Amino acid sequence: MEEKKLRVKLLSYTKNALDLVYSACRQCYSNQSAADVFSADLPLEKKAKLIRKVLSSGHMSPIEHVSLSFAVEGISRACSHQLVRHRIASYSQQSQRYVALSDLPYIVPPSIKSNKEAMRAFLEAMDSAEKAYNKIAKLLSPDRKLTEKAKEDARFILPNACETKIVLTMNARELMHFFSIRCCSRAQWEIRAMANEMLRLAKEAMPVIFEKAGAKCEQLGYCPEGEFSCGRYPVLELKNRG
Repeated sequence: MEEKKLRVKLLSYTKNALDLVYSACRQCYSNQSAADVFSADLPLEKKAKLIRKVLSSGHMSPIEHVSLSFAVEGISRACSHQLVRHRIASYSQQSQRYVALSDLPYIVPPSIKSNKEAMRAFLEAMDSAEKAYNKIAKLLSPDRKLTEKAKEDARFILPNACETKIVLTMNARELMHFFSIRCCSRAQWEIRAMANEMLRLAKEAMPVIFEKAGAKCEQLGYCPEGEFSCGRYPVLELKNRG
């Protein structure tokens, strides 16, 4: 068994993002063709000024033309199940059918790690799962050579704590939505840590586009979570319309 830690790497992103988004913005409000407007020679501040103005107005479709791809490892299957609910994205995830997990890699929640008795029970469960996985896999492999069929059926014993690795690609608009939900303090701790690291890398790659990205409250200036607010921002009071 081996405890794994979160690691996020930005694999690729649209290199001429500002040129592309600027041209898309201009196309919406100009008689000119985007093919004629598109140019890398325009001053950076001129492109940034228009993009900021368009995004601040709530017009988000121009940033759908740029995308970012991340490699994520050191997350649990519990976390990846949350991640893939974001449907406007592409995912390539490590397969438990093809990858043998005889040395069970796992993620430990901080609340469990801080409690000695809970941690002991957790490690016992991981050890038991690892032994059961290996035993079942061998029993399902008559010649003792681990087969695909053995791995795909033995995996049923694996826990949500089991580590997974995944490559994900989202366009900038979907990432803005992803950050607004998953960077919130109410998000589950693991996917929030992943989202915050992704946000840091996105801001480095495309600072103009992601400069105001983050939890909903950071974009709105108030908390939309009502009684569940963490208190960081004021809660918007909704008046009765009777």
